[in-house]
Amino acid sequence: MMKMAFPKLSFLSLTLVIMPVLVFSDDTNNVFSPCRDTTVQKKDGFTFGIAFASRSSFSFNSSVQLSPCDRRLSLSSDNSQVAVFRPKVDEISLLTINTSSFSPASYGGYMVAFSGSKYAARSSPAFVANSTYIVTSFTLVLEYKKGRLNNLYWKRDGCASCKGKSNFVCLSSQDCAIKISNCKNQGGSVDCSLGIQLAFSGTDKHYSVLNSWYEVANLRQYSLYGLYSNLRDSLTSQYNKFF
Repeated sequence: MMKMAFPKLSFLSLTLVIMPVLVFSDDTNNVFSPCRDTTVQKKDGFTFGIAFASRSSFSFNSSVQLSPCDRRLSLSSDNSQVAVFRPKVDEISLLTINTSSFSPASYGGYMVAFSGSKYAARSSPAFVANSTYIVTSFTLVLEYKKGRLNNLYWKRDGCASCKGKSNFVCLSSQDCAIKISNCKNQGGSVDCSLGIQLAFSGTDKHYSVLNSWYEVANLRQYSLYGLYSNLRDSLTSQYNKFF
C-alpha cells in the first residue's frame, strides 16, 4: 500500500477563517492533519487543505490525478502553496485567503481541495488566476458517507451571478472573473481576496443528514460577500460596485 504523508509545502498566511482553528467542547474529532483519515459527526471540526499549483502538478505521470498528500506528486519541489482550514461540519462557512501578498497566478493558477490518506478525497483542479484574470468567488461542497469524506467538488453557477455586469468576464461559461489590473495589489481599487463558500452534504457517522448544502443552494441568488457583510465590511464595500 502506498504510504501517504503530508508533503513539505509552503503554507499561506490566512487573514480570516469563519470557523477558527480551535477545539470546541462539542468537537469529537481529534485529527488535525489534512492527510489523515477520520470520521465525523455534526459540529465536529474537520481539517482539509487547499493546494495551489499548476494544473499538471496535480497529476502523476501526466495522466492520473492524485491527492496533494500523495508523495508520488512532486508538489514539495514544485512551485506550490497550501492553505489549511478547520470549519465545523454542517455549518455554512466563508473561508478567505488574502491575496495582497499572495498571487495565485505565481503558483500555477489552479487549486485543489483535499483531505484523507487511505480514503483520500480531492477535488478537480479549479482555475483561480493567470496574468490577466482572477476568479475570487467559489463554492466548495464536502460530501460525506457515514461520516467519512467521500468527495469534494466545486459548485459553479455558469456565470449567473455576473450576467450583464461589465466589470466581470465569464470564463469557459462557468466562472466569473475580474481583470487582474482592477485588483489593489496591481494598482486597482478592488480587494481580490479569494472567498470560498463551504457547504456539506451526505451523512455523518451517526447517519444524520448534513443539510448545509441545501441552505447554500437556496441562498445562491445572493452575493457571496453580501451574506457575510458583517464579517468583511471592507471587502464587501469594494464588491458593492459589482454585485
